[in-house]
Amino acid sequence: MTEDPLPVEHLSPLAALVEEVLADVGYEMPAATDAINGAVAGHGGLFDPATTSGELRDALEELLASELTRPPVSAPADETFVLYVDGSSRGNPGPAGAGAVIMDAEETQLARLSRPVGSRTGNNTAEYVALQLGLAELLTRYEPRRLEVRIDSMTVIGDVWGGDEPTVSGVETYSAAIATALSNIPDHQYTHLADSDPNPADALATVGADIATFGPG
Repeated sequence: MTEDPLPVEHLSPLAALVEEVLADVGYEMPAATDAINGAVAGHGGLFDPATTSGELRDALEELLASELTRPPVSAPADETFVLYVDGSSRGNPGPAGAGAVIMDAEETQLARLSRPVGSRTGNNTAEYVALQLGLAELLTRYEPRRLEVRIDSMTVIGDVWGGDEPTVSGVETYSAAIATALSNIPDHQYTHLADSDPNPADALATVGADIATFGPG
């Protein structure tokens, strides 16, 4: 399940190339950014205004041809995990991104995940994608027995843990994948985050939305 490519909404060719690089490194945003910045000629980088679309496209294609590998998996304290997730959409709908942070029971950060979701996607869809992203990578890397998901979306909470029917059109694929993932974790629960609560996944979702603005490539 977790080895299958994660579904994406509509992205420009350039944003889709960034997403491919992210997938190759397990959606680890720091690793992807370092790799892309190292491949861009001159002193530019992924978000440097001086980097042209052509330079970025060439760097991305070079990286994809080089057989990128995932970073080493950090060892957790035990089989208990905390997962922060968040989605971001500019314009709602608009360029959207998803972020997730995997922590162990001692709240040591094990993974910082990010991806673009779509160029014209709503915030609720981005929230579903963020949860799917975090769960998929958690199960790919570890064998969790207990999980606390920290999330601010009551829409997703109502669907996933409350038994509600999805109220957002087009999220059924994500919702089904989330249910399958959670069925592989014996003990899972959620904590609803208020707007004032810190969420380390928020900045990663914003970066994903930044990538979703790229185009056309």
